[in-house]
Amino acid sequence: MKSSVRLIAHTPFPDRCVAQAARLCYSKGTAAECCAGEMTESQIHSFLEKLSRSGHFSPFEHVTFSFAVDHISRVCSHQLVRHRLASYSQQSQRYVPMDVPSVICPPSIEAREEAREIFEKTQRNAHEAYTALCSLGIPKEDARYLLPHGFETSLVLTMNAREMMHFFSLRLCRRAQWEIQNLAKEMLRQARERAPHIFALAGPPCVFKGSCEEERPCGKPYGSMEELLGE
Repeated sequence: MKSSVRLIAHTPFPDRCVAQAARLCYSKGTAAECCAGEMTESQIHSFLEKLSRSGHFSPFEHVTFSFAVDHISRVCSHQLVRHRLASYSQQSQRYVPMDVPSVICPPSIEAREEAREIFEKTQRNAHEAYTALCSLGIPKEDARYLLPHGFETSLVLTMNAREMMHFFSLRLCRRAQWEIQNLAKEMLRQARERAPHIFALAGPPCVFKGSCEEERPCGKPYGSMEELLGE
């Protein structure tokens, strides 16, 4: 099952918020005056582009985005929580019984019948053993040790725009693991709808810097954001 991502909350007028906050750094006016003054879409875009170009990223921390994420594996969530400048609330296997053996199957396994049979048999056996332990009165938090990393989970995550740009630079690279790469693409699609200027240059270095920064490049750099999001 494909992951489900939904933007559930964000700072109002995020593009304008960042631009107005940053404008204070270059103005003699007060913070209230800088944040109250009007800015056109063109001015906002130009200002944010200047910030990104100069590496002045702290103003991007003033806006946050919250996403509800379903149907991802614990393999994916383990990678996700390595982005520590974020907040997470995840479904707990200590308190929620894993009644249904819902496991994310990688496409490489799904595509081969023999591999899929091995995968499904193993995860089914693991879930049956988990259920048996729970029926014996073993606490769910202990019985879950048998559950595979591919077991499905849900979470809510919140990141500020600066951390999101860092997240996208790493997880939208072709070398990123397929599941978190798909998650990042959908997060970026939805974030761009609410903050097109902030995320105009978000993505892997091959897109917004024109060159790869990996020690071992994939050899297939993206030519544009449209190509990346279109896959």
